[in-house]
Amino acid sequence: MVTFVDRVTLHLRAGKGGNGCVSVHREKFKPLGGPDGGKGGDGGDIVLVADPQTGTLLSYHHSPHRTSQNGGFGMGDHRSGYDGEDLELPVPVGTVVKTTDGQILADMVTPGERYIVAAGGHGGLGNAALATPKRKAPGFALLGTPGFEGDVVLELKTVADVALVGFPSAGKSSLIAAISSARPKIADYPFTTLHPNLGVVQAGDSRYTVADVPGLIEGASEGRGLGLQFLRHVERCSALLHVLDCATLEPGRDPISDLDVILAELAAYEVPEGQVPLLERPQLIALNKIDVPEARELADFVRPELEARGFRVFEISTVAHEGLRPLTFALGEIVDAHRAELAAAAEAPKERVVIRPKGAKRDFEIRVEGGSYGNIYRILGEKPVRWVQQTDFQNEEAVGYLADRLEKLGVEDELFRLGAVRGSTVVIGPGESIVFDWEPQLSSAAELITSPRGLDSRFDPNTRRTTSERREQYHERMDAKAAARAELEEQRLATRAAAGEDVEESGEDAR
Repeated sequence: MVTFVDRVTLHLRAGKGGNGCVSVHREKFKPLGGPDGGKGGDGGDIVLVADPQTGTLLSYHHSPHRTSQNGGFGMGDHRSGYDGEDLELPVPVGTVVKTTDGQILADMVTPGERYIVAAGGHGGLGNAALATPKRKAPGFALLGTPGFEGDVVLELKTVADVALVGFPSAGKSSLIAAISSARPKIADYPFTTLHPNLGVVQAGDSRYTVADVPGLIEGASEGRGLGLQFLRHVERCSALLHVLDCATLEPGRDPISDLDVILAELAAYEVPEGQVPLLERPQLIALNKIDVPEARELADFVRPELEARGFRVFEISTVAHEGLRPLTFALGEIVDAHRAELAAAAEAPKERVVIRPKGAKRDFEIRVEGGSYGNIYRILGEKPVRWVQQTDFQNEEAVGYLADRLEKLGVEDELFRLGAVRGSTVVIGPGESIVFDWEPQLSSAAELITSPRGLDSRFDPNTRRTTSERREQYHERMDAKAAARAELEEQRLATRAAAGEDVEESGEDAR
């Protein structure tokens, strides 16, 4: 049975915004009361909250699909729809929020910190808000936009000051139980600890937390055993304590070889950018189980070599509680020094930020894509995509309003600049979105000028016919028609004359 989960994928769907209302005020003796449709409510957000009382992501492992409430529809008499209720999801302190491709969205290390991981949709405006002096009674309203729908990854990284690392059954859980009030599961077989254990240590005036990182063996950084699954919990620690078993009975193992294996695995683990590599952090060594006579002799034997490498070595026994006090005070000194460095960095004067105004940034971009039947002009941008989502394409007035908004944004000018012509295929939004046949709205003839500079077609000679030319062409057409009628009349008379001669000849033959 799973009791600890530190990585889950959430499938989120934020609430959809409510549609605006199309309504006209109706009252006795007031036939033209005007539009009074209200706005739709906004959809509910999905919010992550760093909760100190939550220690695992187990609930999201069993129920990964989460949905917030939709917004209500607008109503007549200027009544707005209700806003959807936000959904708050408590997560442990130290949770990192990522996209499915590994991009970090938030690092929740402060208790009570809130992060909107899925924003709800916007409610659509009612026809009362769309009324203008030129459009006094809109017959349409805007639709609500959909909220965020997608997947995010929650990854728990234990927030502790000191990480205990070492082989399974080296005594890490026993050490936490001996120096703190934590009561982890302890047994004499590998992989007893299946999830990190936390303990709070009080050493004089120093108070800090220690974490047991389970399952480090050779090949852990490549996914062997449990090491790769829990190595992420070492990232936040300011110091490392190597717990080495001096009483192991496994052949081929000794404190020196165990340390070399652990150091190699820590070196192979890549920490996030901007963090100090694991092996560059302060490290201490605890030679454990010296209550066993053979273990004490082995600890005395390997201690000079470990100190020659630059490590501070402490001989301890978690069973007899021997050597624990000096170890806890040494760890407290390291933690206090690290906290002082962080405080000094926070108090250091920050670089002065100079804000320089930039040019107006375009709210959209148009990409020209090749297609089987010519170029496709794809319009991308937050505003155009949102406007399409808000448009009721069953309402011609709403479609015309969308066209006006796009034209004011400068979309038509940019399409013309990129070579689009009447009837070109235009797509708004990524993927399979709304497809249009472009029908430009031209306010003057200037938009149709395509000649190079100095060859403005508006300065060409006027080719319009004069009155005399039209009269001359009219007389020419009339003369041509008269000549055609005269020719047809001659052909008709000739045909009748020929028919009369044939009749006379047939009468003579009869006599």
